[in-house]
Amino acid sequence: MTAEHPDAAKQLSVVAENVGSHLSEVSRDIADYVIGEIPDLRGDTTVVKMLYASVAENVATLLHIFENDMPVEKVEGPAAALEYARRLAQRGISLSAMVRAYRIGHWRLLQWCLDELNRHSADDDLATATNRRMLHVSFAYIDRVTEHVIVVYQQERDHWLLSQTAARAARVRDILAERDVDPDRAEPALGYRLRQNHVGLVAWLPTLTGEEDGLARLHRVTDEIARRLDCPARPLFVPRDAILTWAWLPLGSRSEVSWKVLSTVLEHSDPAIRMCAGGLGFGIDGFRATHRQALRTQELAAIADPTPQFTDFSTVAPIALMAANFDDMRAWVWDVLGPLAVDDENSARLRETAQIFLDNGCSYTATAGAQILHKNTVQYRIRKAEEIMGRPVQQGHTDLEVALRAVQYLGSTLLRTSPE
Repeated sequence: MTAEHPDAAKQLSVVAENVGSHLSEVSRDIADYVIGEIPDLRGDTTVVKMLYASVAENVATLLHIFENDMPVEKVEGPAAALEYARRLAQRGISLSAMVRAYRIGHWRLLQWCLDELNRHSADDDLATATNRRMLHVSFAYIDRVTEHVIVVYQQERDHWLLSQTAARAARVRDILAERDVDPDRAEPALGYRLRQNHVGLVAWLPTLTGEEDGLARLHRVTDEIARRLDCPARPLFVPRDAILTWAWLPLGSRSEVSWKVLSTVLEHSDPAIRMCAGGLGFGIDGFRATHRQALRTQELAAIADPTPQFTDFSTVAPIALMAANFDDMRAWVWDVLGPLAVDDENSARLRETAQIFLDNGCSYTATAGAQILHKNTVQYRIRKAEEIMGRPVQQGHTDLEVALRAVQYLGSTLLRTSPE
């Protein structure tokens, strides 16, 4: 490597002193640029102010190193930078956004320094040597500081998750235990709105390998799923232990979820994670029901060989519910049959015809023969059943067959006394 120019350190000191004379302007320009490039860092006034303070301290520290030829190894992360890392962790802003801010800010500061160097250096050799020294020292500084703030961020994130978990877990236990819960008091404690549609998740790691914290991995994937599904708010995340979590996705007024999107996000984000999802539920009752469904699904997934990465309740509902509690079975039958799940003679006739129709491969002729009815009567009953349910009999016929079979065996205990 070429020997360093004897005046490079002195020239860099002059550059740093001149740039430092405009410290406030330089820092603000860098912070403005960082915020413009990274949308995740915008919006929160308090956090934005902390970003400006962090940038100002980092710029001042690096210019001080340039000016006084200080060894980077003796420099610790500025206090404002460490506090900013903690706050980002508490707000759930991604680690990648914070690290990217350092890269972008570094590049912007170098522009100021290079412009200053060009204005004051007539010697090309000296300018090249000074530039090389500036790059070497500044990259060493950024590398050292980002290592510090990453450690602080991760420690604070783990601490924050665990401290918040205690309060959230107590509220969640009250809800799941079907205690009398006041949503107006529970929602602020949870940081989550109960009066909306939800989907419950159970996520786990079969084993914890490597040094990365399992909770952080599970939390990151849950957040990414919520983002990709365009959830209106952040999910409710409740760790159970180091490798198992419960979560609820907030859907607002939406009544559909793309399981394909969810499965794809999971596969691409962390293939080691396993996840099960309940069906969509509304309000506190739906909060409980979708969670129970996710647990039932996990029980089945856990004994599968191999264990599937993702399973939603709708794909295994008939199997899960036959081994689950009766209230869940009834709710599912009502969901499948809709208004056809009424305990009266007319509904019973329509259910019977629909079941025989499905058993006979959706043949009107075979159904008419089995019931000793005219074919037109069968067609009328099937059409009437479809009108009541709001969908064709052949749509989702597997679930319909199981639901009708359950009603056949368990009778009126699975039915509504009257239409809703």
